[in-house]
Amino acid sequence: MTGTTVTELLRRAHALGADPRNTNYAGGNASAKGTATDPVTGDDVELMWVKGSGGDLGTLTEAGLAVLRLATLRSLTRVYPGPEREDEMVAAFDHCAFGKGGAAPSIDTAMHGLVDAAHVDHLHPDAGIAVATADGGEELTRRIFGGRVLWVPWRRPGFQLGLDIAALKDANPGAIGVILGGHGITAWGDTGEECEARSLEIIRTAERYIAEHGRPEPFGPVLHRPLPERERAERAATLFPLVRGLCSTDARQVGHYTATPEVLDFLSRAEHPRLAALGTSCPDHFLRTKVAPLVLDLPPDTPLADVVTRLRELHAAYREDYRAYYERHAGPGSPAMRGADPAIVLLPGVGMFSFGKDKQTARVAGEFYVNAINVMRGAEALSGYRPIEESEKFRIEYWELEEAKLRRLPKPRPLATRVAFVTGGGSGIGAATARRLAAEGACVVVADRDLGSAEKVAAELGTADVALAVEVDVTSEERITEALRRAVLAYGGVDLVVNNAGLSLSRSLLETTAADWDLQHDVMARGSFLVSREAARVMMDQAMGGDLVYISSKNSVFAGPNNVAYGAAKADQAHQVRLLAAELGPYGIRVNGINPDGVVRGSGIFASGWGANRAAVYGVPEERLGEFYAQRTLLKREVLPEHIAAAVFALTGGDLSLTTGLHIPVDAGVAAAFLR
Repeated sequence: MTGTTVTELLRRAHALGADPRNTNYAGGNASAKGTATDPVTGDDVELMWVKGSGGDLGTLTEAGLAVLRLATLRSLTRVYPGPEREDEMVAAFDHCAFGKGGAAPSIDTAMHGLVDAAHVDHLHPDAGIAVATADGGEELTRRIFGGRVLWVPWRRPGFQLGLDIAALKDANPGAIGVILGGHGITAWGDTGEECEARSLEIIRTAERYIAEHGRPEPFGPVLHRPLPERERAERAATLFPLVRGLCSTDARQVGHYTATPEVLDFLSRAEHPRLAALGTSCPDHFLRTKVAPLVLDLPPDTPLADVVTRLRELHAAYREDYRAYYERHAGPGSPAMRGADPAIVLLPGVGMFSFGKDKQTARVAGEFYVNAINVMRGAEALSGYRPIEESEKFRIEYWELEEAKLRRLPKPRPLATRVAFVTGGGSGIGAATARRLAAEGACVVVADRDLGSAEKVAAELGTADVALAVEVDVTSEERITEALRRAVLAYGGVDLVVNNAGLSLSRSLLETTAADWDLQHDVMARGSFLVSREAARVMMDQAMGGDLVYISSKNSVFAGPNNVAYGAAKADQAHQVRLLAAELGPYGIRVNGINPDGVVRGSGIFASGWGANRAAVYGVPEERLGEFYAQRTLLKREVLPEHIAAAVFALTGGDLSLTTGLHIPVDAGVAAAFLR
């Protein structure tokens, strides 16, 4: 029985969670009741499996289920102290666990356990929340569903809400579910299939009613058309670093840009300022979007300088308003204010910027605000949008249970919230550096002239929430600008640049052509300069400091035969480090360099002919070149790409936060290349 129950529950959860019309990411939960053998008594025991805290229906696994003894859970009604102390009941769920209990039970566990049905779904569909937040929602529920779906007035999730729903179900045996005022829906059934069908019946019925009976253009007439796509993207890329910096006043954030038709249409309409000011309603929404967004109150074609000035003014006002909101509702036991910056910034004609502690959080916040727009559209079409009261939003946002959930989160990795841009990232040192930075928490833009190699490395690092591959020729100003623009639109800005792109043509002075010289200087000296210049523009707009790291070479200080163009280009890079450290220090931008030597394994430079040439110069087989380089060092060890990546992290991971203008040798010890 146990295996069948869990398998069916997971199937239902995946089916419901796969369709965003049914519920938002990580929103809602599903449960199933069944029997299992008690390993202590050998008797059958009735259990409930329910999605645990923080899980997502669409990707739920058995490990994400909380498993509770149903009789013990229901017996908590005898010790329930009432709504004023119901937060205490969450800790009591631990005493209901079966065995190790699985995942941590969520606040909605009581709803699932107290409702007398074998299967229960609680979901956050846009259409359902539209009815739940519409003016006159109770009457609308009767009109849309008759007595088949009941109305439950707003109540914060918890034990009392579970009691309320259970009592309604018992008193109305023909009902299949409820609309939860300001919140979402709950449905039940005797089988998993029946429960799923009833959930979908509620959602699709609400959708059809809104489509057939809702008034057209509920957001009002169009005031300003969205900017054309190219112009819109250019303006977004120009403003995103500034906005990211403003929204990182209290804590550094990663950004996400959304310009979907829903967002652009909402922001083009007359009613968007009024509706945005009302904020979101469903607890899952405003916990991620904050109580309200920041909305730019200028037309899309306003000159950029005026937009920048106004955004700074609006951000300062938002912080003051948020602090006032906190002070209006905070009590002696309230958690400290977590930060006054907006999580959502809306720019008419341009789109939406959303922010979070990592890319996924920022992206999901944007997705939730799109849900909120859909909710507002539906509610306004039916009657009028009426979210829950501000005081109730505060009770959710600064709920001690939410605070405890935040305290359980793991410590952020050292480079969390940092956006890295690595040139030559498709192989060798660049690929190793991209891997290390991603492992330490950074979002990584893998930039390479060979897009296929960059895409392979980016795919290895994970989803687009972690890594992005871009094609770039560092000899081209236009290509560099476009690559950094893509980085900005993906993550909100750039914080850490690794100038690694390079090549080498090993020839004697007399054999070195002007074209050889120009090519190596174009890629390494000029390319590093261009990348640093464009990245510095972004970093200055963000006003959050940053890191530029140059992968130079032992050859920048050591004179060897047959590499005059390469050595001179590397010396140019090395001096750029010193020059830019002096110039960019006042902006908090640190510039440092790394001098590798003999990095043969995985190297694109060595594979392209440099290795064969060097091997010939030194009279060793090419496959033994790494060993040869190792034997001429003080430490007698081969230098690998991962050693260079480790040096990049050492410079940028936080422990050397006051170091700039430094060159670190990573060459296993070459006395002739010691820095003086």
